[in-house]
This record gives sequence, structure tokens and C-alpha cells, in this order.
Amino acid sequence: MRVTRWVSVAVAGALALGMTACAGQGAPQETAAGGGGPVTLQFWHGMTGPDGPAVQQVIDDFNASQKDVVIKPNIMPWDQLYQKLLTSVTSDDGPQIIAMDASRVPQYASKGALASTEDFFAGTTYLDTSVLPTAAVGASKFNGTNYGIPFNLAPMMLYYNKDLFKAAGLDPEKPPTTWDEFTAMAGKLTVDKNNDGKPEQYAIALADHETVPMYQPFMWNNGGGVVSADAKTSTLADPASLQALDFWTRQVREQKVSPIGLSGADADKLFQTGKAAMEIVGPWMTNGFTEAGIDFGLARPFAGPTGQDTLMNVVSFTLNAKITDAQRKAAYTFFGYWNSVDSQITWADGSGFPPTRTDVPADKLKNKFSAMFGAKDLLDNSQVYLAGVPNAGTITDDVFYPALQRVLNGKGTLEEVFTKAAKDVQAQIDKG
Repeated sequence: MRVTRWVSVAVAGALALGMTACAGQGAPQETAAGGGGPVTLQFWHGMTGPDGPAVQQVIDDFNASQKDVVIKPNIMPWDQLYQKLLTSVTSDDGPQIIAMDASRVPQYASKGALASTEDFFAGTTYLDTSVLPTAAVGASKFNGTNYGIPFNLAPMMLYYNKDLFKAAGLDPEKPPTTWDEFTAMAGKLTVDKNNDGKPEQYAIALADHETVPMYQPFMWNNGGGVVSADAKTSTLADPASLQALDFWTRQVREQKVSPIGLSGADADKLFQTGKAAMEIVGPWMTNGFTEAGIDFGLARPFAGPTGQDTLMNVVSFTLNAKITDAQRKAAYTFFGYWNSVDSQITWADGSGFPPTRTDVPADKLKNKFSAMFGAKDLLDNSQVYLAGVPNAGTITDDVFYPALQRVLNGKGTLEEVFTKAAKDVQAQIDKG
């Protein structure tokens, strides 16, 4: 299932309101173990698609494996989950465990709504966390403290249409590996039969709004980015960032390698209908493209002048700040089980997503796409966008993408537009 808004819009005001609210959501309180019974934990998550049964299978396996902890899932669409969470996370009948996109963690952690999970990583009681990808672990940090445990991760890969590569006289087993190679191939893969300036086929479907961050990794691979590594300074107007943006906006505007104005869903459709030769997207599209009859290959996104880091989305297990010690221990037991080798094989085979750990042998996975998205070199070179930034949603949706669209549509020079945008990004960082 495509993530159409990668990071959230700001909800700080609503959350602050929720901190004083006590309206319950009807979720039963956990059963304490004081009477000798198991600790029962309410777990909210939004895996409502084909990945849902795989989550449930691991939960069922866990509940059947021991008698001390019972996990009771409450499943709802992500947007509903976040709306309900604003009040229920601070009430007495709220969930003990909440799955959430890591980009949302700072918004809740900054208001004291989440409990720290630092002690989970302090030893090996529940899991040897060294097997977890560094980017996935760091995704849920805020002000140096971790508030989450990896639940699901999705690195981006380059999908390419082998039939369109063949038709263009290109080797279908050799997609572009660098920006220069992309440029050389793009001219052959962009087809304007009647020379009207509107290609019938594009080299790539490159979304510029309502999508996972597409342009941001281009900046990483040129030594730039949107914010500094410590998440305190805007770097959007740095020369390396502007150079990367200039290269790719020129590719779209002048070389017409992609249409302007694509949403993420639009980009998926363009590739799925054979009108684009390439797309950078996550593992959730493998089934859709396969069912559409596209003969596609997968590869790491092409490297820039200074690197080949790719984007990773992370969903984290988080804990209600009101969690008790007994509940915390019970939750950690479940998190360790979820991230075990056997459970991750069950999860990957059932969902198509990669395992959350880097040491699951590829030959143990039935789904070939899970193995490809879980390749160690891919995971080791993945980054999480705007990790630890409370106003990540506002920065992306209200600053970055509007600026990008102005440049693509010729409404201002790149330097002037993104210099202004960089100041707006800094304002959001300073707001915290």
C-alpha cells in the first residue's frame, strides 16, 4: 500500500489539547499480572491491507508460545489511528503499544505522550539489537532519546521495465547505476513520437508531491540535504543541495524525463501502464506491478556524485507514557519475539516486506522481493528522512514540495525559491 503522505502535518496543537482530555476510546485496560494471570496489552496498528494477516500470524504465534503475555490488536486505518490516539494515549483506557510512522514520533515524544525505549537497546535481555539496521533504530530518536522499536521497514528501490529497455536497445539486465548513466539512457527511454513536446513514454515516473520523498535522496547523494545530521540546521540552500536540485529539475523541465505534477499514485499508475520505464518506490508495489503483467527488474537507486544512500521508511513500536513496569517488560518480550529470525521470516513471507534484521538468510525467504529489499548492502546504506524533526510534515508538505513545484513550473529561479524555502525550514526547526 502506497504511502501518499510520507510525513505528517503538524498535530502539536491537537496533541496538546489531547493531553488534558480524558475521553476514552473503549479499549479495555490491561489485565495486571498481580493476580497470577497474564499481562494483557492493547496494541494499535494500521496494517489493514494484505500485510494485516501476516501481523496477526506473528501475534497469534507469540500468544501461543507462552502464558505470561497476551497481545490484543486493535486494527484501524492509519488516519483513524492517529486521530484517536491524540486523546486516548493520555487516557486511562488507551493502548499500551502503538505502531506509528517514525516521522510522527517527535510530535508525540515532545509532548510527553511516549515512554523512552532506551533500556531495550541497553543489553541483550530481549534481543541482540546489533542485528537491526542502524537507520531503523535511529528513526525513532528525539533529542538523543529513543522512543521506538522497529516494527516494519521499507527501503526504496529502482523498478525498471525490462521490455521498455529492450525496445530502446538497452540491456534489460543493466539499469543505470549513476546519474550519468541515467542521463545517457533517459534519452532513449523518453519517446515523443509526434514531437509535440508531450512524450508518450517517459524515462522515469518522478513524483513531486503526495509521495515518499523522491528528490531528497538526490541531495544526499550529492553531499546535501534538507536538514543537518543533528536536525538543527536547514541545509536546503547549501551548494550541494542546490546542485542536486538543479540537475534533476532540469532533467524534468528540459529533457522531459518525467511529467510535472505527479503524485505518488500517479507515478505508480504511469509505471504500471507501461508509460514510464523506471520508478523509485517501495516493496508495497511489487504485487501490483506483477499483477499488471510488468516484467520488471529491481536495483539500488542510481548513485550520485558522492554517494548511493537510499530512502527507508520505518514504522516503530512505541509505548504509552503511562505504561507500568510490568507492561513494559511484557511489551519488550513481544518486541524481541517480533524481531526474532523466525518471526521475521513469517512476516516477510506473508507481507512481502523485508525482515527488520540484517542477518536473515535470503534462502530462508519464500518471497524473492523480500530478500531483495532486505539485502544487507541496501539496508546499510539507507537513511530515514527528517528523523527526529518534530515539524517534519510541515517542512515536507508545506515548504519543500510547494517550492519544488514552483521551480518545475517556472515560477521563480531555483536559487531564489529554495533560498526562501531554506529559511522557512529553519523557522520550523526553531519552532520545535
